Amino acid sequence: MLTRRMTILGGGALMAAVGPARAQTFPDRPVRLVVGYPPGGNVDFTARLLQPAMSQALGQQVMVDNRAGAGGIVGTDLVAKARPDGYTMLLTGTAPVSIFPVAMERLPYDPLRDLAPIGMAYRVPIVMMVSKDITTTTLAAFVERAKATPGGMSAGTAGIGSGAHLAIELFNAGTNAGLVHVPYRGTGPALNDLIAGNIPVVFDQLSSALPLHMDGRARIIGIASATRSPLLPNVETLREAGLVQAELSTTLGLLAPGGTPSAVVEKLAAALAAALADPAVRDRLTSLGAMIPPAADITPAYYGQVVRDELDIYREAVRLGNVKLE
Repeated sequence: MLTRRMTILGGGALMAAVGPARAQTFPDRPVRLVVGYPPGGNVDFTARLLQPAMSQALGQQVMVDNRAGAGGIVGTDLVAKARPDGYTMLLTGTAPVSIFPVAMERLPYDPLRDLAPIGMAYRVPIVMMVSKDITTTTLAAFVERAKATPGGMSAGTAGIGSGAHLAIELFNAGTNAGLVHVPYRGTGPALNDLIAGNIPVVFDQLSSALPLHMDGRARIIGIASATRSPLLPNVETLREAGLVQAELSTTLGLLAPGGTPSAVVEKLAAALAAALADPAVRDRLTSLGAMIPPAADITPAYYGQVVRDELDIYREAVRLGNVKLE
């Protein structure tokens, strides 16, 4: 009996050692990078931009696998249920990991339990853009104008439950501006109405709004980032104006299935940091308004904290707007 017990215990120790041993040789075959959106969008673009540099850093091919559906839920759930060996990872935006979990009653995964953060790639801040008919040039002046006509100022977004919609809820809570949310079916129609003067305000990502600001078809008067964007040094942040303290953005990051060995996750994080250090990658992303974290912050711990902070921020925004997604 004693011999049999020792054999069982020895077998358990051997299994425990397998994880670190595999981590030392990881990766020894191609790695799949799941994108929960169709080809052509921002997340897919970023995945394909990172792909060559990450492949070089890992010494194995990184293969982009588009698994679109349900606003990113299909791809996210696939990774959450994948084998936690590092050979499947997810590149995603904010909604599947920070908005849907607090705005939907049922979700097939828990982002904190079923996914392991690898690293944040970048943030694209949400901005507040006004039509040419709005002559105010500062956030303070805009808020005073909106408060003078309660409920008389509408603000468009890409849709109900979007990050921009929740930004409006937080903006109203911080200012009592009383902006009336007008959801559109995507960013394009909202921006078209802004240009035409059919709606005075649109909240959107910096990357989409920047071209209109640069050619004078509309104006960005506020940005929901911690610091001013290098692309818009004269545009004040909502934080410095004392209106909204939280950073509100589309945040792109890499995640692995929950339970992936930490040594493997660290290797993937190092590959992401190496890719983001590539000048060609950095220049392309920053030209589109992306704010890349310092290399020291491209870590599992930092991105994990970002996700937890965003869950708290958007949980409050969902409560304020009574937002329910199905």
